[in-house]
Amino acid sequence: MNELFAEFWWVFLIALLVGIIVAWWIFAANRKTSITRTEPAEGENGGAKRNQALIDAAPAASVPPPTPQGMGGIEAVVAHDAAHVPPAHEAGAGDDLTRIKGVGPKLAATLRELGITQFSQIAAWGEEDINRIDAQLIEFTGRIRRDNWVEQARLLASGDTKGFEERFGSL
Repeated sequence: MNELFAEFWWVFLIALLVGIIVAWWIFAANRKTSITRTEPAEGENGGAKRNQALIDAAPAASVPPPTPQGMGGIEAVVAHDAAHVPPAHEAGAGDDLTRIKGVGPKLAATLRELGITQFSQIAAWGEEDINRIDAQLIEFTGRIRRDNWVEQARLLASGDTKGFEERFGSL
């Protein structure tokens, strides 16, 4: 083997150099990445120009979205619910609903948004009203029955503070 290497050393040297050049070309030379950026010409607004057609277009006609399957007749349900909302008595006038145990400031605000501002409204609720309002109190579902709001509201609406405190604790 030594005789072979001694006689053809120059072939091995050329093969080694060719191998190094090929390895460099594969691993290093092809890794060069060039990024060129073209600046918009003076007076052009690069990104906005692409969307100019959308900006200049007339607004789309106001078409209501299609009703998803299974939602047919929802208008009748909403109209029915709107007709059965207990009326707010006087604008701005209302009871402090947070006096009802289980009703905090956030829940009182939600009830006001639903048009419920007085104890007498809550005291007049029947099972259908409780179910309808409870469905609208998404984060507080079940609180009306669990905390017995109707009975509390009846006592508070009638001014029976002593009866309220005996049954539900002090205010």
